[in-house]
Amino acid sequence: MATAKKAPAKKAAAKTPSVSQAPAKTPKAKTAAPAKKRTPNAAFMKPLTPSPALAAIVGSTPLPRTEIISKLWVYIKAHNLQDAENKRNINADAKLQPFFGKKQVSMFELAGLVGKHAS
Repeated sequence: MATAKKAPAKKAAAKTPSVSQAPAKTPKAKTAAPAKKRTPNAAFMKPLTPSPALAAIVGSTPLPRTEIISKLWVYIKAHNLQDAENKRNINADAKLQPFFGKKQVSMFELAGLVGKHAS
């Protein structure tokens, strides 16, 4: 005779306590962990020499990559070069045209362009 297989046992559904059954919350004093100083990445802090196209905007002295990006944004904001309809796009003026290589770039392309124009 063939024997019938037993069905696997079902797990009991986890019960969530209702509001009346929830344990009373007691206020606890938060212990503040000492904040760790964030160390900068050495690759970002290494001074890079800008190309002539980039030097026209940020200067010819060697600068860290972070400073180059900051100075680019200062120039873009000062000359109102962000696209009015889409703020993520940056319009090129006479100084930025040789650096960008086209009339408009996305703000996300800036880091790649800096990589190509700084050594």
